Amino acid sequence: MGIVAFGAALPEPSEVAEHAPTYTDELDRVNGWGYRRFHRAPEGVGLTDLAVEAGERALADAGVDPAEVDLVVLAIADLAEYLYWDPAAATQARLGARNAEALLVNQACGGGVAAFDLVAGKFAVHPEYHTAVVIGANRVVDPYWNRMAMNTSVYSDGAAAAVVRRDHGTCRWLVTEVLTDGEYADFMRMEVGAGARPFLAGEADQPVVGNPQDRLDAFFAGDVRRMFAFVSMIRERGREVVDRACARAGVSRSDLRKVLHFNDNMRQLADLAKDLGVPLADTNIETALDHGHVGCADQLLALRRLTAAGELSPGDLVALTSTSSGMHWICTLVRV
Repeated sequence: MGIVAFGAALPEPSEVAEHAPTYTDELDRVNGWGYRRFHRAPEGVGLTDLAVEAGERALADAGVDPAEVDLVVLAIADLAEYLYWDPAAATQARLGARNAEALLVNQACGGGVAAFDLVAGKFAVHPEYHTAVVIGANRVVDPYWNRMAMNTSVYSDGAAAAVVRRDHGTCRWLVTEVLTDGEYADFMRMEVGAGARPFLAGEADQPVVGNPQDRLDAFFAGDVRRMFAFVSMIRERGREVVDRACARAGVSRSDLRKVLHFNDNMRQLADLAKDLGVPLADTNIETALDHGHVGCADQLLALRRLTAAGELSPGDLVALTSTSSGMHWICTLVRV
């Protein structure tokens, strides 16, 4: 299978330097990440609004009638508009893909990369499926998540989509490899709001996701050595998942033309490039700094940007990679 066309939905960009004081007092830390701009959706624009817009643009660019779509996969990294509600099914309906199966993927920043494996599996067991739409969407829920203080990225709202067709010859999917280590499943969780501790009317304190240092201290009980080992392990697994994907595809890491990670900060992307032995310019560094971290839409946004700019040639090998809470390390290889 291969990618026929891309679509994107990005709210108007805002300058990080101008708006950072609204979110945090630690301006030196945010400036050190290197982000130039981010995207913030207006009030009333939800995650599925962005997903539908990106999907419609991809379908229009591909010249595909929504009624021809067999599968819609929506990947999300944050909460959708409502609880007890399927945003993938809602997106399918609004796209007009009335004949399509809808799947929801919620593996944080890695969902858009992992989604290709799901499409491949559905195509394998459903020979009647020929066309899929993969959408990665993100809409920060501001009351719970400070987009400039709750992690080491500047978070953006937006969506990216790809129309995938069986037997299509360009941007061909080769393999997807996933490593999962559930030992760290609790690292990113918010303690209040779900079944264990539901929201209750009249509670004075508004629940929020804790900042990364507090989460590290709590999870590792203040053990600095274990914290450093955790960070080192994250980098090692990131390299391992790429090597496993390359081995399955019968290629070498040195064959990679581009590595498109989630839109991490400048320092982290430099570390990734060093770990994989690729130039920083062959990563998604420019997309990251121009757009911020758009959840699980990042890799599709970067691939769309490179394709539109003519920076990829037929035969180029591209790795779409991610590290996401769970923890998951994911790599999808595509051949342009």
